[in-house]
Amino acid sequence: MILIAGAVALHAFTAVDGDTVTIAGERIRIANIDTPEIHHAQCDAEKRLGLVAKRRLESLLGQGEIAITRGDPYTGRVKDRHGRTLAVISVAGRDVGRILIDEGLAREWTGRRAPWCQ
Repeated sequence: MILIAGAVALHAFTAVDGDTVTIAGERIRIANIDTPEIHHAQCDAEKRLGLVAKRRLESLLGQGEIAITRGDPYTGRVKDRHGRTLAVISVAGRDVGRILIDEGLAREWTGRRAPWCQ
């Protein structure tokens, strides 16, 4: 696990979308969630919700100490098919993925994408 102090993290992370972040040069995919696409959205509603999820992720990451636990807790995989590190990210002891799910900005990752458009 890596811990990053909130003040440092504020300048050291970039949210790519609602479930991917670059921290200290490492691209990390939050292992336990799926958020709407921004860059390859299937409809305008998906893109809009994806942008909301990205902004919320940025907000959460700026709220305190970031803990990164590498590896998918369900499969044990460390990298996804795109080469991103899979990890659970917590801020101030709270699972960021679970927060996004609870707020309706993400779904639990089931191993495949489900459509966000009706």
